[in-house]
Amino acid sequence: MPVPPTSGHLHRAQPYALGLFRIVVGLLFACHGVASLFGVLGRDGSVGAGTWPGWYAAVIQLVAGGLVMLGVGTRSASLVASGSMAYAYFVVHQPESLFPMTNGGEASAMFCWAFLLLVFTGPGALALDSVFGRRTTGDPDRAGQTPVTV
Repeated sequence: MPVPPTSGHLHRAQPYALGLFRIVVGLLFACHGVASLFGVLGRDGSVGAGTWPGWYAAVIQLVAGGLVMLGVGTRSASLVASGSMAYAYFVVHQPESLFPMTNGGEASAMFCWAFLLLVFTGPGALALDSVFGRRTTGDPDRAGQTPVTV
């Protein structure tokens, strides 16, 4: 089966698309944390400091979202974020109803799966981890993958 001529361009753009996905998902997650902690961005009031599980969830959202957005420790931060969203879905939302559309857990489910994807794919391009203290090969096909130390 012939390969479309655009597939090479799409393949080369994949790390950048993944990097953009990581940045947007991290930013949105961090915004949830900021809104919960400080009562801003359309949220009335904030969660009380140290209250379980709201305050801890908000701190995870802010810190993990920021790290993912910047591309610092992306896989680890994504694993923590994914786990916290799985907890939110199964403990907070799922007891209300089985389906996310009726139990209000759509955001938790989507964030859980988006972060789980980042655990396995890594940060993509434009991550700060690739800038700090490591030289990488100049191979554009490896952009966004684990750098090869030279």
